Amino acid sequence: MQNHSIQVIGLQKSYKQLQVLKGVDFEVEKGSIFALLGSNGAGKTTVVKILTTLLKPDSGTVTVHGFNVVSKPEHVRQVISLTGQFAAVDEILTGRENLIMISKLRHLKNPHQVADELLKRFGLTDAADRRVSTYSGGMRRRLDIALSLVGKPQIIFFDEPTTGLDPESRIEVWKIVKELSDGGTTVFLTTQYLEEAEQLADQIAILHEGRIIANGTLSELKMLFPSPKVEYVEKQPTLEEIFLAIVGKKEDK
Repeated sequence: MQNHSIQVIGLQKSYKQLQVLKGVDFEVEKGSIFALLGSNGAGKTTVVKILTTLLKPDSGTVTVHGFNVVSKPEHVRQVISLTGQFAAVDEILTGRENLIMISKLRHLKNPHQVADELLKRFGLTDAADRRVSTYSGGMRRRLDIALSLVGKPQIIFFDEPTTGLDPESRIEVWKIVKELSDGGTTVFLTTQYLEEAEQLADQIAILHEGRIIANGTLSELKMLFPSPKVEYVEKQPTLEEIFLAIVGKKEDK
């Protein structure tokens, strides 16, 4: 049995005359946290849309959980979940009603039990019967992630999941992501917060001008960074410094 949840080979995508992805290659191991980094407009969301069958690639081979996203999109959708940049929750409904609705849409046998378990897991039991319009930003994001776990998907895509959250809520989301990975779920993460990738990711890929220009563990990426000058204390480079150095080198060429 292959050990990869996602395989991408030669992925290309253009919008009219603009080529956004110019031959993207990477693999994501099962049960790992994979972070895709890139500046705004680098094509991160385009990659996520193709992987989640929302957009068709122009060329290349993309498989998710062993299924080709073009020829077997319905199989892909059954094993994935997507949480976008903004919480996709119904504000008129209560937290409980949101979870029951999604459970029914996924044809689960015990929607009320599923809702109760997820409300408890995400610390939302006390607010379960309040309208979501009364929730704080952190609570909405927790509910949004809870909704994405209905049906226990094999792979979860988080497209900039902590955008707009306060530091406390962001750390809460980090904890949830780590727990998912520890439980065997594959997590694919795009983020503009480099500290987020540094804290969470088993593997990090940097997307720049339509191509993956660096890919590896944090330790491997640190090896691409010039050795620190030792004066009094050796300073290890942060992921932000590595990212800027790698992107800068490409732009110089």
